[in-house]
Amino acid sequence: MSGIVDAGFLLRGVLIGFSIAAPVGPIGVLCIRRTLADGQASGLVSGLGAATADAIYGSIAGFGLTFISSLLIGQQMWLRLIGGAFLCYLGARTFVAKPAEQGPASGGNSLAGAYASTFFLTLTNPMTILSFAAIFAGLGVASARGSYLSAGALVLGVFIGSALWWLILSGGVGVFRRAFTPQGLRWVNRLSGAVIAGFGALALLSLRG
Repeated sequence: MSGIVDAGFLLRGVLIGFSIAAPVGPIGVLCIRRTLADGQASGLVSGLGAATADAIYGSIAGFGLTFISSLLIGQQMWLRLIGGAFLCYLGARTFVAKPAEQGPASGGNSLAGAYASTFFLTLTNPMTILSFAAIFAGLGVASARGSYLSAGALVLGVFIGSALWWLILSGGVGVFRRAFTPQGLRWVNRLSGAVIAGFGALALLSLRG
């Protein structure tokens, strides 16, 4: 009976992780741009960085670690400042990137950098934990906090669901990669850079509220 219950939490975790990751934001734009410019591996690894951060936030909500969530929300001004500034930096760097000078990002350092950047960006958005808490309550999974096994299954499901979305996105975009000429990729860089920097600017402007 316990196995059936844990499987239910795992499936609900997959649903939560997928629904949290699916809306296209700065991480989605980064994943699409890196898939087109550097290959599917770079796009997928970028998504896995975000999925790891989602799992961390999911574990905070799932295990009922309210002191950590309160700390993060209490420091959200600084986190938004750091995350917004980093988005502006990434946007500017992406905007001026020259596709002709880029090769496939198959090197370990390039993939590690792609993973670390999206992991960092996702962690600097403490409002994500509020999204998890709200969805957990809406789907009736708050009871997982009473069982480490159930909470663990829930967090694993969050990672799987988030990773599944990034696999679908990078795979789908990768199909069209060869159709882009260097000139087309240059415009992808400019558009992506402008959108990413725009998200950063919005995060910084929100500090005035």
